[in-house]
Amino acid sequence: MSIRTRITDEIRSQGPMPFERYMELTLYDAEGFYGRGRLRSAKAGDFMTSPEVSRLFGETLAVYVDKERRRIGEPFQLVEAGAGSGSLLRPLLETVAVPALAVEVSPAARRALASWVETAEEAPETVRGVVIANELIDNLPMALAQMSGGEWRERRVGLDGWALVFVDADPRPEVAEWLMRFGGDAPEGAWGEAQLAAQDWLVRTLESLQAGSIVLIDYGDTAEGLHPRRYAGTLRTYQSHHLGPHPLDEPGRADITADVNFSALIAAAEGRCSSVELHSQADFLSALGLEDRLSELAAAELEAARSGDEMKRLRLRALRTDAEALLHPRGLGDFKVLVITR
Repeated sequence: MSIRTRITDEIRSQGPMPFERYMELTLYDAEGFYGRGRLRSAKAGDFMTSPEVSRLFGETLAVYVDKERRRIGEPFQLVEAGAGSGSLLRPLLETVAVPALAVEVSPAARRALASWVETAEEAPETVRGVVIANELIDNLPMALAQMSGGEWRERRVGLDGWALVFVDADPRPEVAEWLMRFGGDAPEGAWGEAQLAAQDWLVRTLESLQAGSIVLIDYGDTAEGLHPRRYAGTLRTYQSHHLGPHPLDEPGRADITADVNFSALIAAAEGRCSSVELHSQADFLSALGLEDRLSELAAAELEAARSGDEMKRLRLRALRTDAEALLHPRGLGDFKVLVITR
C-alpha cells in the first residue's frame, strides 16, 4: 500500500489527520521517506549535514567526548541518535576510541552502519556518557497551527477530492499551550510548529542519562530569534539537495522539517540537569580547537606549496575549505548547539 493511500484511507475513516501524524507516516512509515530507499544524508541522497561536509566535524566533537569521558569516568558510552550513514561517528571513533551505539530508524542507514558499529532502532534505557543528535530534532513530528482572528487555530490534513489539503480545527489544549509559551506575539496569518515530540524526546533522553551530557545540534533559534520568521513559518521540505514541494504534495518522497525552537528544549531541560548552554556551532567547534586546526592546515598547505608537492597542497586545501564551511556565520556556523549536562 502506498503511503498516500494509507494516509487517504485513515483520513476517510477517522477524519482530518493531525499534522504530526501525517509527518510520522510520511517520514517514518515503512514506505515513508526514511523507511525505504537509499541513504538520505549523502552526496547521492537528498541533503548533506555537517559530518558529510567535513570529517573534521566528527574529529572535533571527539575532543568534547574525550573531555566528558575524563570528567565522569568509566563506564562510558557514546550514543548517536539519528546516526545516518555514520559520517559523524566514523571520524569521531577514529580519533577517540570509546564504546559506541548508533541509533537509527532508517533500514538503509542501519545496514550501512552495522558492518562496523553496534546499531539499534531505539535508544537504550540507560546511558552513562554522551548522547549526540545532529539534525535529528528538526525531523521529529510536530503539530501545525495558524494565527486566525487573534488565536491559534490548528491545521490538520484533510481531503479535497483526491488532493491533500490543510483544514481548520480547534487546537488541542497541549498544542495551544505550547504555542502560547513559545510561539510569541504572532501576527494574523502567522504559522506555528508546536514541537511537542521534540520536548518529549529530550525529557526521555534526560531520564535515561545517569551521568554525562546531551549535545543537540540543529538549525533553529530561540523563540525570540524565530519571531521574524513566524509569519511565513519555518516548515519546508527537501528533495535532491534543494527545497522541495509543498509538504502535502508528495508524501513519502521529500524530507519534512522546520527550525528547532530551542527555547522549548531549554524549558524541558530546566530542573532535570546540572547545566544548559546554548552556543552557535561556530563558537562551539572553535572552543574545541577547530580554528586552531584550520590554522595548522593553512600552514601545512603553504609548506606543501613551497616544496612543490601540488597533490598534497590540493588535498590540504580541500580539507581546510570544507572545514571552514562548518564555521560560516551565514551557514552551518549559525546552527545552534544545545549542551545539557548531568
